[in-house]
Amino acid sequence: MSFEIIENKQIDEKYYHKKHKSGLDIYVIPKNHTTGYAVFGTKFGSIDNHFKVNGEEIKVPDGIAHFLEHKMFENEDGVDTFKKYAEYGASANAYTSSDITVYLFSATASMNENLEILLDFVSHPYFTKETVDKEQGIIGQEIRMYDDNPNWRLYFNMLRAMYKNHPVNIDTAGTVETIAEITAETLHKTYATFYNLRNMALCVCADISPEEVEAVCDKVLKEAPELIVERIYPNEPKEVNIPEICENMQVSMPMFSVGIKDPVQFEEGDALARKSAEMSIILRVIFGKASGFYSRLYSEGLINSSFSAGFDAHSAFSYAEISGLSEDPDAVYAEIKKEIAFYMEKGITEEEFNRAKRALYAASVRVFDSTDDIANSFLAYNFCGCDLLSESSFIADVTLDRVNARLKTAFPDDAFVISKVLPLE
Repeated sequence: MSFEIIENKQIDEKYYHKKHKSGLDIYVIPKNHTTGYAVFGTKFGSIDNHFKVNGEEIKVPDGIAHFLEHKMFENEDGVDTFKKYAEYGASANAYTSSDITVYLFSATASMNENLEILLDFVSHPYFTKETVDKEQGIIGQEIRMYDDNPNWRLYFNMLRAMYKNHPVNIDTAGTVETIAEITAETLHKTYATFYNLRNMALCVCADISPEEVEAVCDKVLKEAPELIVERIYPNEPKEVNIPEICENMQVSMPMFSVGIKDPVQFEEGDALARKSAEMSIILRVIFGKASGFYSRLYSEGLINSSFSAGFDAHSAFSYAEISGLSEDPDAVYAEIKKEIAFYMEKGITEEEFNRAKRALYAASVRVFDSTDDIANSFLAYNFCGCDLLSESSFIADVTLDRVNARLKTAFPDDAFVISKVLPLE
């Protein structure tokens, strides 16, 4: 089977897709840029701690996705993966989020050789009791470091305030206690479940042909077995868990993060893409840098340029986040609620809508200027059942009526929380 070509002629972008014989989805986005970029990811993150595999129910310790990401860089031959990349001039990294784990590299040359390294080490796990014990100490130190990071605490306290049962409220790295439960056996079982190539995707954005990428996949990858995997999530109430969480830490100025919990927990594909576009326009109108709210509170000294608002859309959870620095976070929070209530009553005007829609459309097109932005965004969208190439089309199709209809239902009174980090007294 040859590659299928998916195009968006309005923005003059395209990509090639093929289901590889191993079961892996391959996506190639041709870009004649100086730097090529590749991401190899699995739809597996910190929220996936309870699941069924071919009918067998399994619970794994919190933090295992992040732990597994760390462990994948070790090789049975003892050669450091980063050293292998360095020989071909590549810069490599990886990250784990709530719902995906991604391995990546960027390079100005030798894309084929670096791609082979990427596919090879991610598809060949190596875990022993000794290496797992060693990693527990390393990640334990990392967890303690994040515990002392004000931005990290602010963010995860916001999630903990919003979500009562959903595992998105769990720190990505877990805790020192939970990672102590991780064994080589649990790593192998989890790897076999979620690093199955049928649960993964490869996206290469570079000056490279689809056939070259396929040839590397042919060389490295073996056919993956068919698995029936069912993710198990607890029932999550629509209302928030705790209205407010406040911590005192070593910061020079109070920090705040307002979370607004999406009343719909599970959504993906076109429905999620439409919601994301509509919510992004709403938040730009009400809280964007060009809004009356921003100008007013900035001139009053209540907020500064750190203020931002956005919508975080995922298949199993979504929320709006409004954050920044302020000497009076409570006053800002009150103004945020007041401004939302004002717009819910009066609606967004056509002029406000068109301005925000144009800005959002331009931002969606600018993503295609950078190979790393393209590849990372493409993979995240793909794992939510969406297509990055269609994002601009969804934005173009948004109407004022749909935005105002969304505005009336997106901000229930019981959906708001605030997380604050205040200076030590």
